[in-house]
Amino acid sequence: MHIALDEARKALAQGEVPVGAVAVTATGDYYSCAHNKTESLHSQSEHAELRAMREMGQFLRTWRLSGVTLYVTLEPCMMCMSLAGLSGVERVIYGAVSPQFGYSLDREGILSLYTNRIKCIIAGVLANESAALLRECFVRSRETDRGV
Repeated sequence: MHIALDEARKALAQGEVPVGAVAVTATGDYYSCAHNKTESLHSQSEHAELRAMREMGQFLRTWRLSGVTLYVTLEPCMMCMSLAGLSGVERVIYGAVSPQFGYSLDREGILSLYTNRIKCIIAGVLANESAALLRECFVRSRETDRGV
């Protein structure tokens, strides 16, 4: 999770929402890491989680990410959790809860079709550190909006 936080710091320095992700193979012998690039690449599909899973798939030479653990600094959105489930990610471990876009807001249970394959979801790992980066991002954003 510390590597994911380093990635989130990179995102913040680049004017992105500070979210970092790391995908680790079942054996722990390889990991891919990424941070948000939605602003710089002008695409909603450039979330940190998607980028880390894409790189892992390229390393494994398959889209099936069986046994992979995904670490994320912020609770994944429905898009990212759906992809993790469809890809066969085994575990998702995240830091701060996302009160606006987190997958846990799926009150209708639509997402369970995809996420029931994920064996373990753990929330709150280094949540304070993750949340502090997000707060810093939004304070900077408000200051920019006010011309400070």
